[in-house]
Amino acid sequence: MMGFNKDQKIIGIRVLKDNVIWVWKNDNSAVVVDPALSQPVIEYLKANNLDLEAILQTHHHSDHIGGTRELIKEWPNVKVIASVKEKNRIPFQNLSVSDGDKLRLLNKEVQVIEVIGHTISHIAFHLNSEVPVLFIGDTLFSAGCGRVFEGTYNQMYNSLKKIKSLPKNTLIYCAHEYTKSNLLWALDIEPENKNLKKKLIEVEKKISLEELTIPSLLKEEMKINLFLRADNLKRFSFLRANKDSWV
Repeated sequence: MMGFNKDQKIIGIRVLKDNVIWVWKNDNSAVVVDPALSQPVIEYLKANNLDLEAILQTHHHSDHIGGTRELIKEWPNVKVIASVKEKNRIPFQNLSVSDGDKLRLLNKEVQVIEVIGHTISHIAFHLNSEVPVLFIGDTLFSAGCGRVFEGTYNQMYNSLKKIKSLPKNTLIYCAHEYTKSNLLWALDIEPENKNLKKKLIEVEKKISLEELTIPSLLKEEMKINLFLRADNLKRFSFLRANKDSWV
């Protein structure tokens, strides 16, 4: 199942249980974000006569890099862009980047933002355009955020603050579709929250139509995402621990 954003020419390919591989395209070229698997990407690119210019890797987990080696075989000249800190865990990277680096992809400026917490080297890619785009990997989800596996709560909290500082019309392209589950958890915390109730109705409608519930708008996430709304580390830490144990 694919979702399509006409302005940005970004489509989402659903794979595995809840992963979404984003394909950003322009004319006959494409950039792929966090390819968990190769075959669905290869089939889409070839069916649409697209040349693979770059692969963006937000972090090292296997459900984000699992398809990269096969894509390199199909497109040997592809740029594989990943954190310089991940040369061991993403050894096939050929363009290593750090926080604040700027790239030119598909005739657009892309800035690298380090957003650690989920892992100790997680990065995001911010596309500077009329409608800004953030490929955020597993740091932020719609109505949720990533588990803190390698970093600390403080690091994740500060990464979310970076995201909050971006233009509010930024479209958030995360790598998993956890939206409904996140909203149900949030309603356990704030059962009378009208924004959450409204969003859940919208999400359930999209699910019934087999549509993607992402990307989401940062402005809206500021209303429905309890992690983004946490105004101090103590509150964030409580929410993250609560979500980790929520069934």
